[in-house]
Amino acid sequence: MASNNTLRSYSIIPCFIFVELVIMSGTVLLAYYMECTDLFSVHVQGFFCNDAELMKPYPGTEESSFVPPLILYCVVAAAPTAIIFIGEVSMYVMKSTREALLAQEKTIVTGDCCYLNPLIRRIIRFIGVFAFGLFATDIFVNAGQVVTGGLSPYFLSVCKPNYTGTECRFNHQFIINGNICTGNPVIVENARRSFPSKDASLSVYSAVYLTMYITSTIKTKSSRLAKPVLCLGTLCSAFLTGLNRVSEYRNHCSDVVAGFILGSAIALFLGICVVNNFKGVHSAAVKQKTEDYRGLPLMTFPRVESPLETLSAQNHSATMTEVT
Repeated sequence: MASNNTLRSYSIIPCFIFVELVIMSGTVLLAYYMECTDLFSVHVQGFFCNDAELMKPYPGTEESSFVPPLILYCVVAAAPTAIIFIGEVSMYVMKSTREALLAQEKTIVTGDCCYLNPLIRRIIRFIGVFAFGLFATDIFVNAGQVVTGGLSPYFLSVCKPNYTGTECRFNHQFIINGNICTGNPVIVENARRSFPSKDASLSVYSAVYLTMYITSTIKTKSSRLAKPVLCLGTLCSAFLTGLNRVSEYRNHCSDVVAGFILGSAIALFLGICVVNNFKGVHSAAVKQKTEDYRGLPLMTFPRVESPLETLSAQNHSATMTEVT
């Protein structure tokens, strides 16, 4: 019992279970190993004992920051998820947007009794891609920190090298010995993971992805400033999060800029290339149908015959009558 709004497919559920869930599980597992284990050792980068850029005071643990990691990660993950869920449910419930939604998405029939509603498909697609990008951003950030071993602005304050030793006797002597630090090894290792900034990357990724969803999906005919205020407020929050990292001497400006670029690039790639600007998979057919009317004139007028054409037509008919 197929109609114009239904599409039969026997591969969507096996592909979701055996391909997409496997990829998602592998991404989460890799992010866990890079974030919570010592499987990947951080590169030991050299330094100068009297480098002024590394002598900032120690700002304390990450939990003492103005934007604690727990609150940041909860907001970064929960806010886009909630807004996408509420937006999709609202568009499906409202009559004015439901027709456009059903024109872009079709109900998938996977068997004699299994139907995949367009609402469920869009929610799983948009939130699933967002979660994948969030873990992918974390993996990219951790990989960059492990490979580069960028030193934080407070590195020398926690490293506490022996300035009277032979290594730091000369001002322009470059130190490559990682054992010169006498401070807490855990804090010293955290101070070697500055580039790129993780907080900046995750916050701007979430902000850009959410902004693309709002501008591409939510339609507000009665208000012209609702969407710009919401989008600019989201981007401003991510921008202030990066500035807070610099003001607290936890990251350099270059670390935050690199984090912004990385998070924005991943969000733009997923939003444009993966979810097709948050449009339905069948929106191309709808677009093609609307393009068929572009060649037609905007307005047509009735044709009025001129007196000369009428007179010539009468003479021609009179001539034909005489011949016959």
